[in-house]
Amino acid sequence: MIKEYKESLENLKKLKKFFSEVKKNFKLIENSKSEAEKRVFTSQLKSFEKKLKEINSELKTSIGRINFEKLLDPETLENELVESSERPDADKKMMTKGGKIFSLKEILPDELENETVKRLKKKKKEKEAKEKKNKKDSSFYTKISSRFFSKVSLKLLTKDSFAKMEDGLIKANLNYTPVGYISIILMTTFLSLFLAGFLFFFFLFFNFTATLPIVSRAQETIDVRFLKTFWILIVVPVATFILMYLYPSLEQKSAEIAIDTELPFATISMSAISGSMMNPARIFEILISTNEYPALKKEFTKMLNEINLYGYDLVSALKNTAKNSPSKKLSELLSGLGTTITSGGDLSGFFEERAETLLFNYRISQERDSKTAETFMDIYISLLIAAPMILMLLLIIMKLSGLGITMSFLTISLIISLVVTIVNIIFLAFLHLKKNK
Repeated sequence: MIKEYKESLENLKKLKKFFSEVKKNFKLIENSKSEAEKRVFTSQLKSFEKKLKEINSELKTSIGRINFEKLLDPETLENELVESSERPDADKKMMTKGGKIFSLKEILPDELENETVKRLKKKKKEKEAKEKKNKKDSSFYTKISSRFFSKVSLKLLTKDSFAKMEDGLIKANLNYTPVGYISIILMTTFLSLFLAGFLFFFFLFFNFTATLPIVSRAQETIDVRFLKTFWILIVVPVATFILMYLYPSLEQKSAEIAIDTELPFATISMSAISGSMMNPARIFEILISTNEYPALKKEFTKMLNEINLYGYDLVSALKNTAKNSPSKKLSELLSGLGTTITSGGDLSGFFEERAETLLFNYRISQERDSKTAETFMDIYISLLIAAPMILMLLLIIMKLSGLGITMSFLTISLIISLVVTIVNIIFLAFLHLKKNK
């Protein structure tokens, strides 16, 4: 009984969803601006006839299997509830299920469930407060930066180098306007001057050494120390400016990798959804609602905003999203989809072919990355495990043999540890850059 009842409910939901899709198609046909779109939506509407027959047949079958052995009398149930509630020594009756009446104690959650709900609500509030604080701090820094450097930023935007950065800023999906982000670059560079000044004056009078005490007063004259440390005043601000300038391109590359990783599997889902002959825009709405593709969700949300908020037709929205997408593969997919819709082609076949190609390329890249990781593992073992041990043993033997090594054993250990740490950092940075290619 329960199984047939659930099947009937599912079929009724399908029927409701079906009529909703039919209604949307009629609206789309009325609002279509081109004959190509009208042909696509009209052909989809014709295909709904077969789908309606299938749903009606399933609904008729599932309802026919249900046996109503005993009907529940509403008046009798109401009298039972009133009689039970009037008894002073009895709990109030709140619910019936299968003819049985449950008391309030049986319905209410227990103490453990209440604690769990409170903990989940607390975590949700903390997460919302943290996101609100981060957004507020970011906007405050942007406002301060724009107040001081907005005029300079507007002038810099006219140059080609900053125009390219603006394109990367849009494709990286960063929540900054071009003028605001350039103002942040200038403000951060300005603040780095104070950090550079602090480091310059510190190293002007103090030294770092490998032996204790680590920090010691400089013995050279002030002019010699100035020649050794004045480069800090130049390197720190320049490095800050370059890193801030390159940050959008790095974020764009990261977004491209995330999209290319999700795209083969998302295209498979698109192929399955497009087989139902629904509105192509509805395909992207379904993928967004699943929350399984967070990187693609941002791109599809931008595309749907162009349709729903700015009034673009689907083909124009696809072309605009393809133009501003950080991923070349996604751009090719959306451009091809726009061409297929305009020409009235088969969407299911288009997505199926693209899914096979993308999945094949994804498997090849995974195999290549796996072999590269094996090579780097061998290099790491030989360079950062065996080599430091051999070097340390060599230095100790030279010291014991009196071959000119005057450092203590502690100094040798510190030097080897420092070298291993620096090489590890360089190796990790290299792997990260290699992964992002």
